[in-house]
Amino acid sequence: MSPVLRAILLSWDFRLDIVLVLLLTGGVYTLGWLRLRKRGRGVLASRWRLVSYLGGLVAIALALLSAIDVIQSLLFFMHMIQHLLLVMIAPPLLLLGSPMVFLLWGLPARWRWAASGLLARKAPFRQGFRRVTTPAISWFLFVIILIGWHDPNAYNAALKSEWVHDLEHLTFFVSGMLFWWHVVGAAPRIHRHFTYPFRIVYLLGALPFNMFLGVVLAFASEPYYSHYTTVPRLWGVTALADQQIGGVIMWVPGSMMYLIAIIILVARLLDES
Repeated sequence: MSPVLRAILLSWDFRLDIVLVLLLTGGVYTLGWLRLRKRGRGVLASRWRLVSYLGGLVAIALALLSAIDVIQSLLFFMHMIQHLLLVMIAPPLLLLGSPMVFLLWGLPARWRWAASGLLARKAPFRQGFRRVTTPAISWFLFVIILIGWHDPNAYNAALKSEWVHDLEHLTFFVSGMLFWWHVVGAAPRIHRHFTYPFRIVYLLGALPFNMFLGVVLAFASEPYYSHYTTVPRLWGVTALADQQIGGVIMWVPGSMMYLIAIIILVARLLDES
């Protein structure tokens, strides 16, 4: 292994703010999971939920703290892998862990009741949150943010400014959480129950936008993002080839996440029938 590659792969940027958030949420969730296990709620507090939630946190850590975050400024396709982790991998894993239940049980009793009160049926916070997180709004935000950040001007701005880059990651992750929340059906269930056919159509409606972006990038005849034409090229990969690889990653693995979710929902629909 070349010294340059070894140095890159071993480069981890342990940002204190991200590390603290991951450790705090992981610790509170695990504590809540243990408390429910002790209360005999083994069916709810199953091991696979804990593994799923912690797996989601690991995906975030890989995206934001590992060598992926170092290389993404030099290779476009690594940036696509980073976005895939933040939008398509971490949110479903976190939501499958039913985070609200265990995070609440991980809090001190007084804080738990205060937080629960925000989601009481007639609480103003619940009503407001319900209005701004409808499936239509969540779907629209997800698609607009996905397309908007791939505009060359917005994309280059994110690579030149750390706070813009952080904003890009935050909006990707939050929109991903809202989008997959309606697919997974995790708590808090403040909206009406969505049937499996509705969730399937919901996913099918977003799939073409992801595929379109991937195809456009994969078959491009010139680099769209000027930043990557000004940085050293690793492993002899040209800026255009780099962009095309990134497009394939977005097109194939990115689209597969939608299709896998659709297959699971179809299987559950047939099982329910």
